[in-house]
Amino acid sequence: MIFHLGMSGSWRIDHATLEKHDHLLLETDEGRRLALNDPRRFGSVDLVPTDSLTDWPAFKALGPEPFELEAKDLQRRLGGRTAAIKLLIGDQRIIAGLGNIYVCEALYRAGIHPRRAAGSVSLERLKRLVSAIKDVLGEAIEAGGSSLKDFISPDGELGYFSKSFSVYDREGQPCACGGTVKRIVQSGRSTFYCPKCQR
Repeated sequence: MIFHLGMSGSWRIDHATLEKHDHLLLETDEGRRLALNDPRRFGSVDLVPTDSLTDWPAFKALGPEPFELEAKDLQRRLGGRTAAIKLLIGDQRIIAGLGNIYVCEALYRAGIHPRRAAGSVSLERLKRLVSAIKDVLGEAIEAGGSSLKDFISPDGELGYFSKSFSVYDREGQPCACGGTVKRIVQSGRSTFYCPKCQR
């Protein structure tokens, strides 16, 4: 079973009652209940034979997992590309599973301006970026994710990584370097960065 949570989907485990936007209910032989709640209905559920997983079109098109990413591979994927680095590292075909919040935070930690042409970023800077991506995701996982608006984990707990944001959702606030966090829109998504320390 392959599921995509879309923009606002979440799994709830062992809740006694169904909620308004529970669209799929699974019950195990042990009596556990899993409910897929998806208010916006952007999520999906597919049943795929196990031996066909690697050939499933959505998986086949994905880039490497962030924790398996190497700077040389990223350089190869970005080589010659003039699109903004922020847009390309958020592209699931370049790096799988890296969302907008974590892209902003990783670029900040690596000191890379989100509008910089992806193909112009040096290998040394890409090494810093790959390290920052792994650090940001590791810290976010440890904190239970980033609860914004409607994110909640299956056990009902909120994620607390949002308490550690350096730039995301901090427009107009001071950066640690003394600059001021700015917000721009790239491909319809908010990008937060510090123009003083991100070049």
